[in-house]
Amino acid sequence: MTPGEVASLFRVDPKTVTRWAKSGKLTSIRTLGGHRRYRSSEVRLLLEKNGARIGDGI
Repeated sequence: MTPGEVASLFRVDPKTVTRWAKSGKLTSIRTLGGHRRYRSSEVRLLLEKNGARIGDGI
């Protein structure tokens, strides 16, 4: 997932998602072009931890 996609799920700015990755809250994967991507399974777990239901957009 892109930072923008993750940000829209959590209703935060994409830069916040990048800060979460830097702090270890989320694990990011770098593409060959240097862009960050996030595993949807890890994003789902974080959403559940914050009280969202699985069917809420993933």
